[in-house]
Amino acid sequence: MHQVVVATTNPAKIQAILAAFDQIFGEGSCHIDAISVDTGVPEQPFGSTQTRAGARNRVANARKARPDADFWVAIEAGIDEGATFSWVVIENREQRGESRSATLPLPDIILEQVAAGDALGPVMSKHTGIDKIGNKEGAIGVFTAGVLTRSSVYHQAVVLALSPFHNALYRQ
Repeated sequence: MHQVVVATTNPAKIQAILAAFDQIFGEGSCHIDAISVDTGVPEQPFGSTQTRAGARNRVANARKARPDADFWVAIEAGIDEGATFSWVVIENREQRGESRSATLPLPDIILEQVAAGDALGPVMSKHTGIDKIGNKEGAIGVFTAGVLTRSSVYHQAVVLALSPFHNALYRQ
């Protein structure tokens, strides 16, 4: 059984990670240990570089906190060019896999408030009345009428980031 340390306590992120690991390695093949770690970036990262750094920092801090794990996984959500997206970083002792998620363009009213210093989650909660929306369907669920959710978009990115860990071509 794989010991997987996830550098988050957010249920939407944990659900995506667990589902992806189950699909790639087999259902019940991993044990998730969810921990909270420092990202080293602002609560609302801007740009691909800052968001990717947050995910990499989460993994590095998770490795320090739980060095005996088999995998360390982080998802960092950010805003870039008027859209929300995330970076997924996965490491084991030998390698790293990274993937950027799909992006969702955000309405100007939301972007204006985020640019003024508020994080996306609280802004979305204010506009929708959904408490802690970032732990649930997220902006993605609201703006896609539930067709996609925060977790479903993360899930796809986690599957992609896992590619180097089960495909031998990445190790040639």
